[in-house]
Amino acid sequence: MTSTDYFALVFFIATWAFFNWLTSVDRTTSRISITRAMAVHRARWIRNSMTRDLKMIDTQIMAGLQNGTGFFASTSLFALGGCFALLGATEQVEAIFRDLPIMLQGGRQGFEIKVGGLAVIFAYSFFKFGWSYRLFNYCTILFGGLPMHGESLKDPDSAQKAADRVIRLNIIAAKHFNAGLRAIFLSIGYLGWFVNAYVFMSMTVFVFFVLIRRQFFSEAREAILRDIEE
Repeated sequence: MTSTDYFALVFFIATWAFFNWLTSVDRTTSRISITRAMAVHRARWIRNSMTRDLKMIDTQIMAGLQNGTGFFASTSLFALGGCFALLGATEQVEAIFRDLPIMLQGGRQGFEIKVGGLAVIFAYSFFKFGWSYRLFNYCTILFGGLPMHGESLKDPDSAQKAADRVIRLNIIAAKHFNAGLRAIFLSIGYLGWFVNAYVFMSMTVFVFFVLIRRQFFSEAREAILRDIEE
């Protein structure tokens, strides 16, 4: 580990933290991100469900959110297991790296440190997905407690408070899901560290700008924001 390696690691963590702040749902800026726009649509969906008694479509949406979160939680766990498998096969990996036409820096100890860092990233994403899955489960329970349309007309204040609880919990669950997904995306940039610190920083910047484009300048954003004022 050289001073450049430490700088690259700090740069990676700072970029990750900056992107988290930049796309925060609670952060108000002149340009809305996809994450923040979808929070608005989540609220619209929950409030719209209050106008109908038959909520089969809504329960299917809830199930889809949970299934997607569970899939990524399993994927993170498999990736974490792969990292531990790499640690147990360091000598074989070193032999493969020696045959590659690129120079890999750090030696065995450096390789183990880098794999350990990658394992930390996947462990973080697993905990985020796991907590998100549980929150979506809580959200489903709260959603089941929403009053029927007739009851909401009789007591609109209580109905609105119940809907706000579901909306808030759904947004929080999505926040943790996005954090886990973001960790997986940034792990692609982290892989550059296995070559050297400069490739690590370059790939981190590349992934960062790809994510920024998707959040603030993509066609999907324009479609989502069509009826939301900036």
